[in-house]
Amino acid sequence: MAGGGGVSLLGIAPPLWYHRDLSRAAAEELLARAGRDGSFLVRDSESVNGAYALCVLFQKHVHTYRVLPDEEGFLAVQTSQGVQPKRFKTLQELVLLYLQPSQGLVSTLLYPVDREESIPEDRDYSDGEDEKPPLPPRSASTSTPPTGSSPETPTDSAPAANGLSTISHEYLKGSYALDLEAVKQGASSLPHLNKTLVSSCKRLNGEVDKVLSGLEILSKVFDQQSSFMVSRMIQQSVNMGGDQELENLVTKLAILKDLLSSIEKKLIKSQRVQNKLGIVFEKEKEKSQRKDFIFTSAKKREAFCQLLQLMKNKHSNQDEPDMISIFIGTWNMGSVPSPKAVGSWLLCRGLGKTLDEMTVTIPHDLYVFGTQENSVCDREWVDSLRTALKEHTELDYKPIAVQTLWNIKIAVLVKPEHENRISHVGVSSVKTGIANTLGNKGAVGVSFMFNGTSFGFVNCHLTSGNEKIGRRNQNYLDILRLLSLGDKQLSSFDISLRFTHLFWLGDLNYRLDMDIQEILNYINRKEFDPLLKVDQLNLEREKNKVFLRFAEEEISYPPTYRYERGSRDTYVWQKQKATGMRTNVPSWCDRILWESYPETHIVCNSYGCTDDMVTSDHSPVFGTFEVGVTSQFVSKKGLPKSSEQAYIEFENIEAIVKTASRTKFFIEFCSTCLEEFKKSYENDSQSSDNVNFLRLGWSNKQLTTLKPLLSDIEYLQDQHLLLTVKSLDGYESYGECVLALKSMIGSTAQQFHTYLSHRGEETGNIRGSMRVRVPAERMGTRERLYEWISVDKDETGGPKGRSTLPPRSGHDYVKPYLTRKNVGAELGKVSEEAERSTKEEGTAARAKQDSAEGDPSACKNNSYNNPAYYILEGVPNQSAASLSSDLLPSTCSPPAGKVLPTGGGRGKPPSGSSQPRRHTAGHPVRPIGVLEMADTSFSKPRPLYPDLAEVTIPTANPSPAFVLGEGFRRGAGGAGGLDDQSGQGLGLGDACRTFPPRAPITESIAEDLPEEALWGSSSSSLSVGESSVGEWLQRLGLERYEEGLLHNGWDDLEFLSDITEEDLEEAGVLDPAHKRILLESLRQQTQQK
Repeated sequence: MAGGGGVSLLGIAPPLWYHRDLSRAAAEELLARAGRDGSFLVRDSESVNGAYALCVLFQKHVHTYRVLPDEEGFLAVQTSQGVQPKRFKTLQELVLLYLQPSQGLVSTLLYPVDREESIPEDRDYSDGEDEKPPLPPRSASTSTPPTGSSPETPTDSAPAANGLSTISHEYLKGSYALDLEAVKQGASSLPHLNKTLVSSCKRLNGEVDKVLSGLEILSKVFDQQSSFMVSRMIQQSVNMGGDQELENLVTKLAILKDLLSSIEKKLIKSQRVQNKLGIVFEKEKEKSQRKDFIFTSAKKREAFCQLLQLMKNKHSNQDEPDMISIFIGTWNMGSVPSPKAVGSWLLCRGLGKTLDEMTVTIPHDLYVFGTQENSVCDREWVDSLRTALKEHTELDYKPIAVQTLWNIKIAVLVKPEHENRISHVGVSSVKTGIANTLGNKGAVGVSFMFNGTSFGFVNCHLTSGNEKIGRRNQNYLDILRLLSLGDKQLSSFDISLRFTHLFWLGDLNYRLDMDIQEILNYINRKEFDPLLKVDQLNLEREKNKVFLRFAEEEISYPPTYRYERGSRDTYVWQKQKATGMRTNVPSWCDRILWESYPETHIVCNSYGCTDDMVTSDHSPVFGTFEVGVTSQFVSKKGLPKSSEQAYIEFENIEAIVKTASRTKFFIEFCSTCLEEFKKSYENDSQSSDNVNFLRLGWSNKQLTTLKPLLSDIEYLQDQHLLLTVKSLDGYESYGECVLALKSMIGSTAQQFHTYLSHRGEETGNIRGSMRVRVPAERMGTRERLYEWISVDKDETGGPKGRSTLPPRSGHDYVKPYLTRKNVGAELGKVSEEAERSTKEEGTAARAKQDSAEGDPSACKNNSYNNPAYYILEGVPNQSAASLSSDLLPSTCSPPAGKVLPTGGGRGKPPSGSSQPRRHTAGHPVRPIGVLEMADTSFSKPRPLYPDLAEVTIPTANPSPAFVLGEGFRRGAGGAGGLDDQSGQGLGLGDACRTFPPRAPITESIAEDLPEEALWGSSSSSLSVGESSVGEWLQRLGLERYEEGLLHNGWDDLEFLSDITEEDLEEAGVLDPAHKRILLESLRQQTQQK
């Protein structure tokens, strides 16, 4: 079999120079180690199935030739047009010819590079009691097709013992005849029917009263005119009956709708005070007001927001949802059937970040269950899940898909109302057990479309053993590459880029690198931060070895493995084996991670484990997510005319790729908004100062203008563009990325920069300028329901007003007016102008840094934390220890007497935060331990990037090893010096990490709804001293701009001191004279302080 080591092309024993599925990057690394001209190897082609790639090293560059089979099965090296290819029966014959000189290659094949023989694998069995892996269960099938393959249970079809059907049946059987007779005799009402309806609505009446009693508080706080009506209706309802009671219920529902619609503007969560919520509501017609409220705890605030969001969604006028809720659970069952009571798992009750009692019983739209060592057959397992869900939600969830690999299972169930919104269901599995042939370890996956949003779910069980980190990393990379899910047209991308949202769960088996007694001591004291610093998964992610760009919610629960079965009080960490005593230290083996496209909405509302399911030595883990979804868009204006066509235009693109090749490259563009894949022309600039890296450039004339299928802005702002940098010689990918179109929409070009990755490894960096031009006729849009709740960014501890640089994401958007930070310019040293600007702004920068010192949220990672970015910018050759203290931003320095912990998982919110993690950009910030940039703008805007001539790539390292910013990736090693000659990264010890000091919040669940007495403050947050924004504008005679400023977050005069002309324009201040008046007034107020 061609390309797979078959006998016909490779002989019985494949030659040592043939590396079966070696990646392009690994092949270049092997050749670089060989270091001699004429070194060669053959690997499978990444771009064509059944083809090969002949890689030859010459003058420190790797040249790749494609070896293609023809229709008759003969092999030939791809040649230029018009050159007759030479055909060979086997790969050995082909290589034998090119061992001879002058055969057309760049160099004669001289030194074969043999494949590295793998060390024989140890027996890799489960950590259970079995000495050999259990056989897979004898089930009829390993996958379940969507929709209702399971038969209904008898209880499904049986009518409820007491319900509307029973009451209606009694009425039709008896009282109906009495009402009919009364009507015949001239009666104008149906008393028995009214009595039946009142009886049927008793439960509804009680629920409405409960909600109204809570909203009565809100109505009083908001000065609503209907508050008196609410109180009166509640009092009168006690004594009402018959017709009046039914009419009263209708009136209550009308009042409830009015109250909910009055809170129509926005909820604004404080990021600094996690139990504080700002509510913008309509006070009078076309006039809004904001008031801040303090809840008893952050969890109560989140519950309140979730309930209001749920009610708003239920009463939405939209036919399709903007947001769904997803439950994800993972559990290693230990080859023992689960207990009958699994309610704590389904309801997220236990330890860690759990849901509030008010929201815990609200059914989720999707339930995803991943299990390992699950010996129950598929049908029985799915039936038990459906029965448990019906018991707790009273809904009959429908199975979408079930996929099984031995005892690794994944099951996806959906609400009945969403069943028709699911399409393109796919399942797949990958074995990673002994020699990648046994299924005791591996992964199963499910993918599907929910309306217009693609989802992927992967459940895995990786290699066990404290010391087998490398094997686990390789398991992950194999699964990432081999799992066949999603759109087949995107097969050139690994699964991390094929889906809008990808969730990865399972028994990852990463352990803690710490002495057992120390671990137990920390667990007993409930101090988890020191353990998270030595968590192998966190450490490997910091090195970019696994889960590149994935996020994980903060872990605030004890390790879930290895407990004594039947109890959660004792960890069993020693086990006698035939080979001796084996130690399994307590660890967070069971995890849930996710990766989402940039500028999509995803919030993790809970992440924890149960503490009462004790049949296994693992505790079940749960996580719940609020996820934005899109619908199949239908334009109300029909297909665009030629004058209404939208365009995606690129001004330029620059990329640095990790390769020793010197071929030409092109960019391939893929998107669901394009009719077909599009390609650029070959790059028109190419240079390198380092043999291991290549800088590429495409000017405007080399880049294709793309035409989306639809031109409506409402459609385009939900679309994404996948980019692949491919070589012309082998059409193989050297790196892929994804860009969101939302921030690119406008009349002026916007800048982007992001990572390139391939097969789960970071391979470079790409940046450029682009714009999405939308015709004026297609600019109408609407606010998504999940945009109703936002985070108050003015309270993050950084500069007031708008942030001058967006947070790090999968790719970052830089508006034309955005500027470089002073420390970034000092580090980059890209121009003399930068150094001058830095000195001029130094004093102001330090003043602002002092105001933010000690605030953990100010210590954010940003877009400068990318090792490939430093290669682009050029980093001075100096160690962290030699940096002047003036260059270190104080926002990243720990306050006096406090030490910021290091390490930990990537992309986590501050430790101790109860606030859900909101990912509007999709990709997490990576804590790679590099120097942070001070949040201070230059007075004179400058381009974010230097001219290409100013960009320097580190010069070649005498060592041929391919290492991309390894110092950055570790992030945990002390103050490592930056070697300009090696491309190594800059480590600054513990200057800025992802685990700020814990700020515990007293938890109270005394009340189900926030009462006015508990909300400490109901005063408006719009005032500073004696004056608010509204009063200030009224004094200037410009009160017409109040709503626009408040809507854009400028609700504090102190924050307004940083406002710019562009900010005023976005808030609706377009008159130049009015802008001057406002800015001059703010300047005078600043001088008076």
